[in-house]
Amino acid sequence: MKRSRIVVIGGGAGSAAAVAELRKQGFDGSLTLVSAENTVPYERPPLSKGFLLGTSGQVPVKDAAWYEQASVELILGSRATRLDLAARTVTLSGGAVLGYDQLLLATGVRPRVLPGLDGDGVCYLRTGEDAATLRDRMTAAGHVAVLGGGFIGCEVAAAAIRLGKRATILEALPTLLHRALGPELGDVVAGIHRDEGVDVRTGQQVLGIRPRRGGVRISTAAGDVDADVLVVGVGTVPNTELAEQAGLPAGHGIEVDECFATAAPGIYAIGDVAAQHLPGHGRRVRVEHHDTAVRHGRVAARNMAGQREPFADVHWFWSDQYDHTISSAGLIPGSDGPGELVIRGSLEQRNFSAFSLDGDRVRAVISLNRPRDVLDARRLIARNHSATAAQLCDESLPLKRLAAPAVTAT
Repeated sequence: MKRSRIVVIGGGAGSAAAVAELRKQGFDGSLTLVSAENTVPYERPPLSKGFLLGTSGQVPVKDAAWYEQASVELILGSRATRLDLAARTVTLSGGAVLGYDQLLLATGVRPRVLPGLDGDGVCYLRTGEDAATLRDRMTAAGHVAVLGGGFIGCEVAAAAIRLGKRATILEALPTLLHRALGPELGDVVAGIHRDEGVDVRTGQQVLGIRPRRGGVRISTAAGDVDADVLVVGVGTVPNTELAEQAGLPAGHGIEVDECFATAAPGIYAIGDVAAQHLPGHGRRVRVEHHDTAVRHGRVAARNMAGQREPFADVHWFWSDQYDHTISSAGLIPGSDGPGELVIRGSLEQRNFSAFSLDGDRVRAVISLNRPRDVLDARRLIARNHSATAAQLCDESLPLKRLAAPAVTAT
């Protein structure tokens, strides 16, 4: 009897979680993981934090020996270039053709590259190789400029300050983390960075860059900025080309249902590249968070192993900047930022949780230095509950008390 074969395309944490879960579920067929990078899947979050500071190395999700012990074939340094749905084959960049019975697409995202913003002195951050290059450049630099005040930009600026460098953030929007946090909370984060010594310049229109001796000159509508290295962090682009070439629906990401199945039988997609249908939100959602990708991988693996398990986990992420931790749970309705928020704690003291309400339900929480609130809110969002703005503001009322009592069968 022919052994069933599952091929996983992508070398991120979600792929590693999927192959581990497949083996845990008892899948004993052929299992192959293909990665464009030359190393086993590793943890990406440290790349913009401890890795740049030299306090951590590149941390594998599982070491190479595990894949051998689990009989997982690794094909590293190779890209999938063509997907044939009818023949159920994937062609790799080296010319090899892999047949599959089931296929998992975990192709991730890549940094958005702006026209004219490249060349020597300009760095992007996504892979371990990118991070190693940036670490070397930052070590030798005196002044690090960052284009983009999102999470990557803020974390890189924080690392530069910790390394004793000058740091400048150039952000086109009115404040840092504007889309994720909105103007009020974004201003709090901007204040943290300014207090640490970062030159935060918002509302900046960058016109171009040109090389100068030992670095780059960044031209903005407000004047020139000279830096030794420019880190560009202006968003990402989902790697949907393989799916699109095969005719799979892929707009803002590869479209999947609640169980990560695509429109083609036997093909699933997870992680940063997956645009998942979430009935409770009335829209497709693509989430770029490490924890989410790992959970995607586990649930998709169980579905590929024959179960029918919709993904219902509450999304969660964190970002460490200096001695502060920003964390969030849930999904903000729509795409225009968090809108009106209910504040628990103090913005002035930089210790708060901000809740997004939909009627009497908590939809999301964004927290600064209150990880316990996020843990409690995450559990709350997953359960039946009722909450008012007054209750959420009342710090004497534990959040867990807002959950409806469990109904017991009689």
